[in-house]
Amino acid sequence: MNVNEVRFLLRVAIPGLVISMMMTHCIADNQKAPDETAQTMTGDKARKIVVLQPDTSRLASIIDINGEIEILGDGFTWSEGPLWIADQQMLLFTDVPANKVFSWTESGGVKEYLHPAGYTGAGTHSKEPGANGLALSADGHLLLCQHGDRRVARMEAPLREPKAVFSSIADAWQGKRFNSPNDLIVNSKGQIFFTDPPYGLDKQADDPTREIDFQGVYRRDPDGQVHVIVKDLSRPNGLALSPDEQTLYVANSDPDRAIWMAYTLDASGNTIVEKLFYDATSLVSQHKGLPDGLKVNRKGILFATGPGGVWIFDPLGTPLGRIETGQATANCALNSDQSVLYMCADDYLMRVRLKS
Repeated sequence: MNVNEVRFLLRVAIPGLVISMMMTHCIADNQKAPDETAQTMTGDKARKIVVLQPDTSRLASIIDINGEIEILGDGFTWSEGPLWIADQQMLLFTDVPANKVFSWTESGGVKEYLHPAGYTGAGTHSKEPGANGLALSADGHLLLCQHGDRRVARMEAPLREPKAVFSSIADAWQGKRFNSPNDLIVNSKGQIFFTDPPYGLDKQADDPTREIDFQGVYRRDPDGQVHVIVKDLSRPNGLALSPDEQTLYVANSDPDRAIWMAYTLDASGNTIVEKLFYDATSLVSQHKGLPDGLKVNRKGILFATGPGGVWIFDPLGTPLGRIETGQATANCALNSDQSVLYMCADDYLMRVRLKS
């Protein structure tokens, strides 16, 4: 997501951790958000879990609607790209403007993990030079969407001994350099799906170094071939696959078209059917944040960052609830047993317990 589009100029102080529950009206049409009354809240009151359906049991089966939203770390410039590393019980996440990757563990807290992370050249590059989305390759290496280097890269070092030595996995389409790969996901075949908005370029869409005149969604096959599969989204951002890997969900972080799309994939990973999953454009002026990162659990429930925080959708696109962080929320990640959701929200790292 573009930091300048979603951040407020004034910070919000967060002195406590009191969670409240708010019932809102039912959303009858699950593809378009209703108008909501704009609210201005500060401090602990800005963090709550909101129920979006009259039947609270649907959301309550996923998350404790009175649960605590914990702050695990703060002071980052713009936190992004969380990834759970199961064998180390460790969360990795990025700070895009700082060009760093951080780690978090229960015992050790937050530590710097990797620097540089997204731009490995000399001098300065742009306001968002660092790595964004993170994933693991089939052989357990860290994959990074590197804004500054304009590529999807693999870290050529063990996860326990990280070093800023990278090799390109994908850096061009038809001989043209990518804009700035943003987020990625790897399926069971080893195919890598990733998005390519212009947020890492110095002048973004108007940058003179831009070589591709659209913001695409791509697929990189194990043989190294790169294919564009979506070309008509204005700001493709976060993406995720359904449990059966037959549906690709893509967030569009455009304030004028703040939507999530669902694409049916064929056996090769090409899109064959597209569908509007949910439209939150009407809420952009009322809540911090835009559609950005998203994750899908084994039951097909979507956790999608967007206006207000993290939206919780059923597989049909019905919004069940929203975890309101009080911040523009960039991305989220599940732990191994899907009992915890980690959230990168502006300069904070947060978590909330789930019912796995």
